[in-house]
Amino acid sequence: MRLHRNLCFAVIDGLTQIFNDHQYADKVIQQLLKRDKRWGSRDRSFVAETTYDIVRWKRLYAEIAEVKEPFDRDNLWRMFAVWATLKGLKLPDWKYFENTPTRKIKGRFDEWSKIRALRESIPDWLDTMGETELGEALWTKEIAALNTQADVILRVNTLKTSKDQLQSELFDLDIETEFLKDYPNALKLKERTNVFTTEAFKNGYFEVQDASSQLVAEFLNVKPGMRVVDACAGAGGKTLHIAALMENKGQIIALDIYANKLQELKRRARRNGAHNIETRHIDSTKVIKKLYDKADRVLIDAPCSGLGVLRRNPDAKWKLEPQFLDNLKRTQQDLLQQYSRMVNVGGQLVYATCSILPSENQNQIEAFLKSESGAPFSLIKDQTLLAHTSGFDGFYMALLERN
Repeated sequence: MRLHRNLCFAVIDGLTQIFNDHQYADKVIQQLLKRDKRWGSRDRSFVAETTYDIVRWKRLYAEIAEVKEPFDRDNLWRMFAVWATLKGLKLPDWKYFENTPTRKIKGRFDEWSKIRALRESIPDWLDTMGETELGEALWTKEIAALNTQADVILRVNTLKTSKDQLQSELFDLDIETEFLKDYPNALKLKERTNVFTTEAFKNGYFEVQDASSQLVAEFLNVKPGMRVVDACAGAGGKTLHIAALMENKGQIIALDIYANKLQELKRRARRNGAHNIETRHIDSTKVIKKLYDKADRVLIDAPCSGLGVLRRNPDAKWKLEPQFLDNLKRTQQDLLQQYSRMVNVGGQLVYATCSILPSENQNQIEAFLKSESGAPFSLIKDQTLLAHTSGFDGFYMALLERN
């Protein structure tokens, strides 16, 4: 593969925004891809994947390149040279790559790869915590899996089409997909491509949603005609899945503290043909209190560390801090205490996170069940999904029933 100057410049500009301006990688890459209308899909793919790759391996590449934050542009070019060398690419005769010590880079890579925190390119505190919570063997396997690139998984919108029909329609566009065993509405892309430009997406036939994430709505045991509350709905990926499982019958109340996310949910619901969703902005405690004892099902898709989705959000590991994690855990327990009161007698609650840490998952459920608010509830089942065993994102789900 030949390196093109304008594409490499785009990557360096993106890394500057992500590392030095602390912007979110996905937002930066979205903007980068609009930079030059002449870029083809291969060009855009190079910019996106190279940027994500260097973000993912930031610590390792910085060590090998012997540079420290904050990175100036020369530092970033040195890290780029490390990336290219380890990929086996020939460095062009550009001033940025003068005196690149290719053999030394490979030697340092072998040397640093013996230390897990460097090999997996994570902060030391995170490596220690992961080992403490999961044990050395499990954490070693899991963090390695979380550093691989995520597959693109579609969730078929059964309100508008079927899995077979969608697969056939995409095949006509030269987009090949395969079914996934045990994931009833999932299609996996055989090759990465931009599916958002297809008519099938614009017509609401599918959403892009990881296979593990698709299991959360299934876990909730919804049926047509129920009243369901999605308490942390965000932009509504799981809300839309719930609507499809309910066949548009009954009521879904989608709550969130961010009004702009609920606006996005409304837009997506129109595209999906989901008509049984009502959004409510949590601007005071009254919004929750009005729903006490009123819901057949409640989903608490709680804010979390996001460690289970590092494959698609690799910059999250550089934004996380121990204190932030402590605050998150308090929030998670508060949500369980408050939002569980919306469940009616005989109703069910699902607590879910995209984290793999027991302190955010099983420990939170144990603490809740021992509390006064948790006394009427019993645990029906829970499930931890790990990336190294499933091949998909890390998730946790617990199903509770109010007696």
